[in-house]
Amino acid sequence: MHRYDYSFIKNSVPGNIVGLTDIISDLRTKEEFRKLQYRETFEILRRKAMVESVKGSNAIEGIVTTDARIKDIVEGSKPITHDEMEISGYKDVLNLIHTEHENLDMDEATILSFHRMLTGQTDPRTAGKYKTSNNYIMEIGADGSRHVRFKPVPANRVNSDMEQLLLAYYEGRQDPEISPLLLIPCFVLDFLCIHPFLDGNGRISRLLTVLLLYLSGYDIVRYVSYEGWINKYKDSYYEALKTSSDKWHENENDYVPFIMNFLQVLYKCFKDLDESFTDISLKKAKKSERVESILMGSIVPVSKQDILARLPDISVKTVELVLGKMLKEKKIKKIGTYKDARYMKNTDSDRRKI
Repeated sequence: MHRYDYSFIKNSVPGNIVGLTDIISDLRTKEEFRKLQYRETFEILRRKAMVESVKGSNAIEGIVTTDARIKDIVEGSKPITHDEMEISGYKDVLNLIHTEHENLDMDEATILSFHRMLTGQTDPRTAGKYKTSNNYIMEIGADGSRHVRFKPVPANRVNSDMEQLLLAYYEGRQDPEISPLLLIPCFVLDFLCIHPFLDGNGRISRLLTVLLLYLSGYDIVRYVSYEGWINKYKDSYYEALKTSSDKWHENENDYVPFIMNFLQVLYKCFKDLDESFTDISLKKAKKSERVESILMGSIVPVSKQDILARLPDISVKTVELVLGKMLKEKKIKKIGTYKDARYMKNTDSDRRKI
């Protein structure tokens, strides 16, 4: 039986991962200030993120329909096909999390209710119930042959393992030495290795991730599609999952690859939010002002290529002129050299050091 114990997070996590959690925490603080000033902009982003999350999480599982139909379903249209019912179920759970997260907790009742809402339209017989027969995670080779990649917890142990998982989570979140951002991916990995339902485990794991982020004080998932970013880089996600689940049953697995993948996706969410905010807020600005706004408003270092990609109508020469002017005025600082150079706004303390 797997041992559910997250105390290792306190002393066995590499320093670069701890550093990344600090960066993400700082980005969250900066976004909280921005959100108070630009409510309308964040409302636009919220509506966009809802559609992209519903689309992205279902697409990972091969559940698809047109973008127009996804938007209609998110806005309340009745699903018609089987896939649309699956999509509608995900939308219902995600909407519940966004609106009621303050009244929810990570417990068995919540997990089962999520599954009931997710699959109730397509499989009411098993909706909201743990599996009663064993399931396997399969891989299909290039020649079409199948083999078992991972054997989840057998059906007769699901109840006890889910109980141990939740107890370990409660213990971990009460420990001030355990970062919530490191606890979340460990919990999700173990949930996926238990694979407690016959169907819907992947989608439920992503919905639980959204809830866990809310419970940890991170509402980035309300404005940027976490699921969309996983779908965009799903090969990396599945590779991290495969690596971290190796030897899970023997208690010899390494959580670090899955933790790192989670943090990298979350970092991309913050960067995406920063870029989306700038794009929406500065559409009518002059070219030089738009370049300067990206540099002054970014919460992460940006390269010249980043700016050109964000502003395709602006020439390289214009971008270089603005960079040169801002460097001369000490509004920004240069990090790195040549092709790897990135630029970041100077803080008051930075300016005094120059």
